[in-house]
Amino acid sequence: MTKEQFEALSDQAIAGAGVVYFLAAMATLAAWAAGRKVIAASAREAVLVGADSPAQSTPDPEVGDADKMDLWSRIGLSLTILAASIHLIALVARGLASDPVRVPWGNMYEFTITATWVVVAGYLLLYKRYSLGWLAPIVTWFAVIMLMVSVLVLYQPVTPLRDALQSYWLVIHVIAAIIATGAFTIGGMCSILYLIKARWEDKQATREDKGGSRGGYLARLPSLKSLDQMAYRTHAFGFPVWTFAALIAGPIWAHAAWGRYWNWDPKEVWAFVTWVVYAAYLHARATAGWKGKAAAIVALIGLATLWFNFVGINFFFGSGSMHSYA
Repeated sequence: MTKEQFEALSDQAIAGAGVVYFLAAMATLAAWAAGRKVIAASAREAVLVGADSPAQSTPDPEVGDADKMDLWSRIGLSLTILAASIHLIALVARGLASDPVRVPWGNMYEFTITATWVVVAGYLLLYKRYSLGWLAPIVTWFAVIMLMVSVLVLYQPVTPLRDALQSYWLVIHVIAAIIATGAFTIGGMCSILYLIKARWEDKQATREDKGGSRGGYLARLPSLKSLDQMAYRTHAFGFPVWTFAALIAGPIWAHAAWGRYWNWDPKEVWAFVTWVVYAAYLHARATAGWKGKAAAIVALIGLATLWFNFVGINFFFGSGSMHSYA
């Protein structure tokens, strides 16, 4: 295949992956809709039992809805795996489309589609071990939105790397940053869900009527303690990787490319700000015992600085940043 054909294949595969991610997202919504009926039926049964109601011989709709929920969940997972496979083909083809062949993260478009794939791949790798079916709607819709933004806003044709990027540090520094970004993003998703569920549970506690639906998706999320632990584990994994990417590999590459380890470039500054926020998050949890809402808020501040560093610097500082291409 020619370079042009590889580029066309990459573009088509990204579009195809976006469509399949969308179908996966719709399947997960169907699963949660069926799950809402199961929860409502369970709540009604609990009320009847509490009232010493006589047994009913009518068919139980909960069984059929539970089967539908399980079916749609399996369909959603299968579609997510298929989408991630197509997505990976797009990344490989993007690298092969360049002359010479290179890794597919030489600009904002390529970094975004690669980081999005890492988030999905991380979710799939941890799916069975941590029973992450509850995260499916968030991950699939995140992938759909990020690919849309990549194609409609960030897209760039395949071009040779700039001179500053002609280094093996492109692989070491950027892949570490991508992995850390994926981990922080998954941790941020857990923190967002923690805050939403905590607020929902507070409202539930003040309601006088405890019957009926218990909130659908929110009711089926893990406990607040489990969400908090999941967020902590992913952030604890991502932090040393980010430390290596931003404060070790980055300065070494900067010295090789520009003659200085630190240039106070906007991206360097905000990478350090991100590191400080996540360091404060982990330190507060380890020493002051911060957990729950306070920890989740700090984690989301870190996520905001992370994505501002990636997107905001390019749009607000433009050519003023030595990293404007990244």
